[in-house]
Amino acid sequence: MATKKTKKVATPVDQRETFVSIQKNFADSDISVEEKLKILYELQKADVAIDKIISRRGELPEEVKALEEEIAVLKAKISKLNELNAGLNLSIAENKEKAVASEDAAEKYRAQLNQIQNSREYDSIEKEIENLDLEKQIANKFVGEAKMKIAENKAAIEEIEQKIDVRNEDLRIKKEELDNIAKTTAAEESTLKTKRDALAEKIDERTMSAYERIRASVHNHLAVVSVFNENACGGCFNTIIPQRLIDIASMKKLVICEHCGRIIVSPETDK
Repeated sequence: MATKKTKKVATPVDQRETFVSIQKNFADSDISVEEKLKILYELQKADVAIDKIISRRGELPEEVKALEEEIAVLKAKISKLNELNAGLNLSIAENKEKAVASEDAAEKYRAQLNQIQNSREYDSIEKEIENLDLEKQIANKFVGEAKMKIAENKAAIEEIEQKIDVRNEDLRIKKEELDNIAKTTAAEESTLKTKRDALAEKIDERTMSAYERIRASVHNHLAVVSVFNENACGGCFNTIIPQRLIDIASMKKLVICEHCGRIIVSPETDK
């Protein structure tokens, strides 16, 4: 009776994994531990070179983004002020019409006063004229206040436009500087990224996940380091015990720094 082959179930990737958690399964690969360590070290070198290129840009990308966002906010303010002015202009037109209508109505009532002999009716018309005059005053007051507000908004718009001009010039300079840096490093960065992608394809998902996590968690972004000064971790510079130094030199085992969690490889890896 033929025996069934047991299909190995791949351990799912855990974004919280570190090199410690993949230590037991590190050798489960189509390539040797030595080759895998060399690939990881080359991957780290490529990432360091890419990081250096990115560092040349400094804070320029963030500064460009901040300027673009600030300009967008300033333009939105201008748009809002223009909308307010458009609304005020409509209200001015409406209130001017109200003032004219109130004046016309009041004139008609005044014309009737000379023909009224009844004191009660006379008082009633006088009251209507008084109310119409008040409506006219209110409408004219609104027109005056609205015109002042429009003038204030226009002054604010001019001030914002001047600020936008300054920010646009700053943005032009920053973009030009960033573009110049990008042009001088584009070919190198493209080559490095191609090399980096090719190396990453040779590494299993769990190891890559741990590598990326360690890189993101340490200040110098080094997840794989070589021995420093013959007996220390090249990442945290803590001393490595002799037995671990032997294991590192053999390149047959995954050795992880007990202090910082980085992979430590032999200095020979870089030769």
